[in-house]
Amino acid sequence: MSTQANGKALLRRLGIQKPIIQAPMAGVSTPALAAAVSNAGALGSLGLGAMNAQAARKAIRDTRELTAQPFNVNLFCHRPATPDAAVERAWLDWLAPVFSAYGATPPQALAEIYTSFVVDEAMQAMLLEERPAVVSFHFGLPPDAVIAALKGAGITLLACATQPDEAAAAVEAGVDALVAQGIEAGGHRGVFDATERDDGLGTLALTRLLVSRFEVPVIAAGGIMDGAGIAAALALGAQAAQLGTAFVACAETAIDAGYRSALLGDAARHTTFTSAISGRVARSLVNRFTALGEQPDAPATPAYPITYDAGKALNAAAKSQGEAGYGAQWAGQAAALARALPAAELVAQLERETRASIAALQSAW
Repeated sequence: MSTQANGKALLRRLGIQKPIIQAPMAGVSTPALAAAVSNAGALGSLGLGAMNAQAARKAIRDTRELTAQPFNVNLFCHRPATPDAAVERAWLDWLAPVFSAYGATPPQALAEIYTSFVVDEAMQAMLLEERPAVVSFHFGLPPDAVIAALKGAGITLLACATQPDEAAAAVEAGVDALVAQGIEAGGHRGVFDATERDDGLGTLALTRLLVSRFEVPVIAAGGIMDGAGIAAALALGAQAAQLGTAFVACAETAIDAGYRSALLGDAARHTTFTSAISGRVARSLVNRFTALGEQPDAPATPAYPITYDAGKALNAAAKSQGEAGYGAQWAGQAAALARALPAAELVAQLERETRASIAALQSAW
């Protein structure tokens, strides 16, 4: 069966009417957002990567209270952190003056604030009990036995890939579809091994590479903010487009006022990669934290997500004094196209724009 046929079959199986997937966005997505997107005929998503099994179960059940439609839940499959007391101490000492500027002191020590899905047996068991329609993976893949168990439970599996070799590993492991994450995407790069060279493939190039090589459906992600971008992804052979930043400004998200103001203001014109916030490379709006990480005397960051423990503490200290510039304000390169619409209205608008863009292309030829 062709990639196109496989993609249409997958969308039909999931009952998705529109080729639009809302990116999971841990810490941003909510049951209200995922349900609103799914109720509008697209695929809503929950980011469970920063939750424990109990909180994740509640999020799934809360979403089911709001929709009878399928939705996606996303897990982080990063390599578990290796603590390094000397690196962590140096990082905290370097941050101390910044904490002091906001009347606070850094934590005495840092912790691995959440557990990778690859070793989180409680989360694995919970998913087999709850059986969400779709489970997606970021930063890599869980063990083969976990994938087999999830597939055996009738769950559709998606995996993020930033380059063809990662996609090949995901297909070999048995995932049902690939999310092609281009370098333009906001939030954390989904690279499987953060110590290896990142080719930095863009969404256009990566989508075509994966569509041409694999028979499983491909979902384009990265820098897609409107219907024209969705139409372009479909023209490249993708079966759907995944949008994250486009949904961040929706009223149903969990972002704070500072993040919302930055995304809808001039700050949205500039994004950059930083590892200073979490310990792993992620695309953010340029803010005080990204500038801090670019200082020439900045020491090495602790392992991901240990660095995030300090990042969250610094953000809390600054916010208590009215400064929002130390938040994890993840955003893709086209963030300036963000719109503050309710999620259902945004999905409807995206559908209209996509149809109009496709019609314009057809008439042009």
